[in-house]
Amino acid sequence: MELWLLSNRLLILRDYIVSAASQINAGGGSNGFNPTNLGLTDFSLVATTLDTNNAYKFMSGIEGMDRFGTGPIRSSYFMLASTELQSDFDALVGQGVLNNWNYPSNASALPSEWGSVYNLRILTSSEAPVARNAATNNLGVLNDVYYNTVLGKQALTHISQDGYSMNLIYRDPYYSGMLAQNATLAVKFAQSQALTQDTAIRNLLSTRLSNLGV
Repeated sequence: MELWLLSNRLLILRDYIVSAASQINAGGGSNGFNPTNLGLTDFSLVATTLDTNNAYKFMSGIEGMDRFGTGPIRSSYFMLASTELQSDFDALVGQGVLNNWNYPSNASALPSEWGSVYNLRILTSSEAPVARNAATNNLGVLNDVYYNTVLGKQALTHISQDGYSMNLIYRDPYYSGMLAQNATLAVKFAQSQALTQDTAIRNLLSTRLSNLGV
């Protein structure tokens, strides 16, 4: 029950960021929609915007190594994007975009990290916000709009309430039911999330270039 509540609280925070943070429409793509699909200039523009707002980057750079097919990584902000855009990111590989497999060392790569482009490291999730059929081109064709949230380090914070620390609760099957069939595992904590500096957040809105095969 507690894990379900945690998931829903994170979704509420996600939606709050979408509604509260400023937006930049992608214009570097070629699909004829407004916003367009993501182009290299869009990644550069949103990073430049956060740099101008004196946002702090999450990750330091990774120096290049003598390994075939790899490249150095700049100090970076995080961008949360939908897993539905991964095929678009794949199409940009070799044009300044690196998949995490091509990092000089992927020891610092997060499990959800797709790769890096300029001063952004891209995390993908199926829970990233999408507005279905929200964009139309001049032929009347509809396309989904993706909210790619780019964060500086000081944009968000976690607040522990009343000094209450997290507790992991486990009860073995003997204590969880008369038939001793199911164990109980839960996390209990008093914590909230808050936006601390909205100038360190930008929602980079884009559509998709490739057709989604689902």
